[in-house]
Parts: sequence; structure tokens; C-alpha cells
Amino acid sequence: MQRLSDIREIRLEDLNTDRFIEHQVRAISKSIGKGVAINALSGGVDSSVVTMLGHEAIGDRLRTVFVENGIMRQGEPQQIVKAFKKLGVKVEVIDARKEFFGALKGLIDPEEKREAITQTFYKTVFGRVVRESKARYLLQGTNYTDVEETVAGVKRQHNILEQLGIDTKKEFGYKVLEPIIQLRKTGVRRVGKALGLPSDIYDRAPFPGPALAARVIGEVTPERVETVRKATKIVDEELAGTKAFQWLAILHGDRVTGLRGNKRDFGQQIEVRCWDSTNAVTGNPTKLPFKTLTTIADRITSEVPGVVSVTYNVTRKPPSTIEAI
Repeated sequence: MQRLSDIREIRLEDLNTDRFIEHQVRAISKSIGKGVAINALSGGVDSSVVTMLGHEAIGDRLRTVFVENGIMRQGEPQQIVKAFKKLGVKVEVIDARKEFFGALKGLIDPEEKREAITQTFYKTVFGRVVRESKARYLLQGTNYTDVEETVAGVKRQHNILEQLGIDTKKEFGYKVLEPIIQLRKTGVRRVGKALGLPSDIYDRAPFPGPALAARVIGEVTPERVETVRKATKIVDEELAGTKAFQWLAILHGDRVTGLRGNKRDFGQQIEVRCWDSTNAVTGNPTKLPFKTLTTIADRITSEVPGVVSVTYNVTRKPPSTIEAI
């Protein structure tokens, strides 16, 4: 079992990106040898950086897979395939929506939902892909904060396995490699820039491993995901020009009373969060202009069917966390 104390964090002031890249490329190449490996690409900063490290290390022997799990942002698979094609990386899209929604059916508890996503991702989907390809390794973008929050009991990150005593070789049939586990998000961004990733990827707002399932309070269904997906698109469009660390939309569980056409509209509530942070360990709510907030509220309540209320979170981290679940 790998403990947090076994991982030597590379702090931002100590990070030499060229040396880090050289070391990780060499380590990946040595681990995989002449074999093949599977790479889990979600399109986020962490997995994108790992994709480029793996691509530099073993080239076409890295099979890069994007899992269409039904809980990603609007147009995500097409955008990622197109972006990485320009970088010389072929991305294979695997449709696993049926498996993920089946595993999430009826679940409300946040930890049960995360565990369902973990098992579906690693055992059902990638277990199958690894068996078919005869790969012995899976590359993924675990960062230092993921491990820290999981070990501390703040929340279980779905990509934390060995650090919880899970033998991935025994449990899933392959070894997990985590090239950026010593870095926090800002360090990962610097490495991404040094690797030649475009700024709209390496500077992208953080996105959780459980995707939009982490932003649905209560049961995760295709219909509820579509609601938060539409709200997320609006929040992304309106806040893309800010210098905030991260922003997101959350769908609450209970319905609330609204009013349309002088009649009661018993609808849904979206919570918007926007954060100023450098390392995701602590954070402050961004002081957005009130006009921006009202624009977001007006757009969501008029463009997202069934939403009658939009709120803005003004609580610091801690005691809040950046993601709701």
C-alpha cells in the first residue's frame, strides 16, 4: 500500500518542467518496455498531460481511450478527438453510457456513487479493454491533491486505488501508472505548457473524475445529467473570460417553488460556484460582478427546462469544498 508520506510532493518553486518531463518519459518507457499500454484520457488538464507524456515515451504503443460515460460535458468526445488529432494522438471513443447509468441507478449516497463509477471505469470498461489489448499498464492523471483529499477522508476520488490498499493487478488485471502524482494542479499546467499542449487544454478549468455525476445531488439519471450539462455550458460561456481557478454548476436534489406566468412552477435549483485558488487545498469564492451573476441566472432559468432558481455559493474552502460531492 502506498501512503501519502511515500509520495514526495514537487512544489511549484522546485519544479523544473524539462527535467520532470525527461524523468517521467524515461520512467514510463522503462515500466512498459516493449509492450503496449492503455491511456485514460478525459480531456481534463491532468489526463491530457499524462497522454502527452505517454505518447512521448512509447508513441503508437500507447492506446489512448476516451470513455463516453454519459456524464461528460456537451460535445466533449468530439472536441477531445479533434484536439488530440492535431497533436498527433489518435483517440478511441468507447461508448459505455449503458454501463455507467446502470451502475448509478438508484444510488443517492455520494460515496456509493463514486465507488460505482470507480468499479465501472476500472473493472467493467478498462478491464475489458486491457484484456482485449493484452496491455499490462494503464496510465492515468492522478495528482497530489487527489491523494491528499482521499487519504484525509475529505472525499474519495475515484482514481485513488493503490493508496487505499487496492492491488490493481489482482483486482483489475493491470498495473496503474501515475506520472503526475507528485504535482498539484498549477504544476501540472506548467508541465502541460512545456509539453506543447494548447492553452485551452493546459489552462482549462479543473473537471472532476466522476464528471457531471459529481455535480448532481441525488440520483444520477440521463435526464438530470442533461439538466446540469445545459447549465454547465452556460456557466462556461459566461465565466470563460474570468481568471478564476474553477467554476461549475450543481443540480440540487429537492424541487423548489418558482413562478411562471402567474402560476406556480415547482422546479429545479442550480447552484453556481466559482473559485479563486492556486492549489485546490484552500479557496475563496470569486467576487463576480452582480451583473454577471444575474445574466447567468436569467440564461439558466430561461434556457434550461425545469430550472426555476439559481444560487451562488459564497462559502470559503474550508469549510466548503470546491465540488459539492
